Amino acid sequence: MTVRTCAAVTALLVSAGCGASTTQEKPLPPVNVKAASMKDGFTNMERLVQSAQKEGALNVIGLSRDWVNYGEIIDTFADKYGIKVNELEPKASSAREIQAAAQLKPDVFDLTLDVAVAGAAGFAPYKVQDWQDLPDHVKDPKGAWYGAYGGYMSIGYDPRKVSAPASFADLARPGYTVALAGDPLKAASAFNGVMAASMRSGPPMPERGVDLFAKLKQSGRLTEPATANVVVDWDHLNAARAAENPEAWKVTIPRDAALGGYYVQAISKEAPHPAAARLWQEFIFSDEGQNLLQKGFARPARGEAMLMRGTLDTEQAAKLPVAPGPPLLLTIPQADAAKSYLKREWTHNVG
Repeated sequence: MTVRTCAAVTALLVSAGCGASTTQEKPLPPVNVKAASMKDGFTNMERLVQSAQKEGALNVIGLSRDWVNYGEIIDTFADKYGIKVNELEPKASSAREIQAAAQLKPDVFDLTLDVAVAGAAGFAPYKVQDWQDLPDHVKDPKGAWYGAYGGYMSIGYDPRKVSAPASFADLARPGYTVALAGDPLKAASAFNGVMAASMRSGPPMPERGVDLFAKLKQSGRLTEPATANVVVDWDHLNAARAAENPEAWKVTIPRDAALGGYYVQAISKEAPHPAAARLWQEFIFSDEGQNLLQKGFARPARGEAMLMRGTLDTEQAAKLPVAPGPPLLLTIPQADAAKSYLKREWTHNVG
């Protein structure tokens, strides 16, 4: 080898005299499975995956497989990383998730915003790699909880039996048999349905919603979802039903009632599989995870950033119900005041 060739090789390989390198790689810091970010705890994704695979399992709670495509999401995560996912109480409400945590030991939670805020002391802070893409108003500054997906309250209806309602007020007209998705004193979906029915192009006034459903009850037109020709529910659930049978079900979001909501993710401080919990969050907030949520007709929290980067599944995005504008999100005080009102008035007026 010529001197010139040796010098060129030296420049590329940072070696001395074409011999062995004298540069030694700096050893990586030890893994900290309870760190507040991947970089601080694992240095890179590969080490996070290895740590999670050593734990071998992940405990999730309240994730119904037909809710925002969680069945496919769970199976994809399990197959991708070779980690067993234990599905605890799939039908548990957000409140029940927190209540059962001490006994069932979930690693991660999927919660309504109000429940997450109230339970933040029990969560382990962790900021996913794409933290900056998440809207500031749906994430805790310290990383205790953060919105993963959202949706609008909507009206699903059978077009073979009724015309498309332009507003919630239209439901008071003859012909509509209406159902909420549960008891508004217990179920978040039903509570938000009453709140959406309380809007008139502005903040909701809960007495309007109670009055509407009281009139439906008195006229014998407030019924169960199985027998109703109208169901008030999150748009991702009504859209999924419409996708299965578009001739028999359609969905609309009234122009004067763009009430939205986010579901947020959190890691338990007592997570038995802390590395797997953090890997789950990284997966949920990755482009792949967010697109899988959108496949379930949810609106991914990183959707705007992904659209700008060209990583959003725009074909699926086009299938989401048309929204009339930015969602109105209830503040915690607004939600608390409305719940107090419903506790006083719902049973008496609607039953």
